[in-house]
Amino acid sequence: MKSRAPPSRSRKLSDDILLESLKLPPLVMVRAFEAAARTGSMRKAADDIGVSHTVISRHVRNLESWAGRKLLVTGPRGTILTQEGAIFYRAVSEAFQIIAAAAVELRPRTRRGMLRIWAMPGLATRWLAPRLSEIERTMAGAEIVLRAIDRLPDFAKSEADVMIGFGSREDLPAGASWLISPRMFPVASKDWIMGRGQPKDLIELSKLALIHEESRHQWTTWFKAAGCKLERQLRGPLLWDANMAIDAALAGQGIVLASRLTAGQEIDCGKLVELLRTDVRLNGYYLHIRLGRSRDPVIQRLRTWLEHGLRNEEQRHY
Repeated sequence: MKSRAPPSRSRKLSDDILLESLKLPPLVMVRAFEAAARTGSMRKAADDIGVSHTVISRHVRNLESWAGRKLLVTGPRGTILTQEGAIFYRAVSEAFQIIAAAAVELRPRTRRGMLRIWAMPGLATRWLAPRLSEIERTMAGAEIVLRAIDRLPDFAKSEADVMIGFGSREDLPAGASWLISPRMFPVASKDWIMGRGQPKDLIELSKLALIHEESRHQWTTWFKAAGCKLERQLRGPLLWDANMAIDAALAGQGIVLASRLTAGQEIDCGKLVELLRTDVRLNGYYLHIRLGRSRDPVIQRLRTWLEHGLRNEEQRHY
């Protein structure tokens, strides 16, 4: 019996080179890059993944060091892909889509199905979450997965079944249906009012410490819709979303714009108090359903429950 000759040195070197050429970058870095490229912001990518924005930035820098190429450029308007970054992002996005589709098939399903709901953080945390048991009963026992997030899901990647978004009626995503345009009004904590008193009119309100979200646009638009011409630039801290803004108001940090849908519970128990009496409606909530599930009985029950529940909440104490 002849013994097998050991592989030649040149063949072994060739195999080593092939293995090195197929070496993948650490996937944690790739995931951070994909999120930053998809959302257009390090901070939004951090919220999407659930880490700090400094971690996202570090992973992206490490990936660029690994690749020896600049992939993202960060500026005042967010992140922009370089030419090399755009090429890499297309490949990464397609790969993640394949993984996501395969993962959906792997996950165990309940006999009554699964319903993945994405919703704006304020609505998800303060109105939907306290009603989860009611949603489950309405959905006939379907497994509910609720995520608080302010971007549209990628339905092609099966990220969600429905999105409860917020925006203007004129700019609805294709296929979305309007739900409600809630009344927006200023509120402050009882302690804040006891210490400073209530403003007598809109002009006086505009001079106080207002709590803003990402920009001062919402308050500025609200004053205009209320018929108040601003005499000075608005002041007050800029926070990330409505949820944080309401928490700051509860902590006595100033006045925030809210609705029954985002602050009804706090208003009912006296923690927040409405200032002045106004009737201003800016944008509103809409329901966006993943293609292929619009006729699903579970989705139809959710739509009916939302329309009824949102309308009833909005009409309370008004």
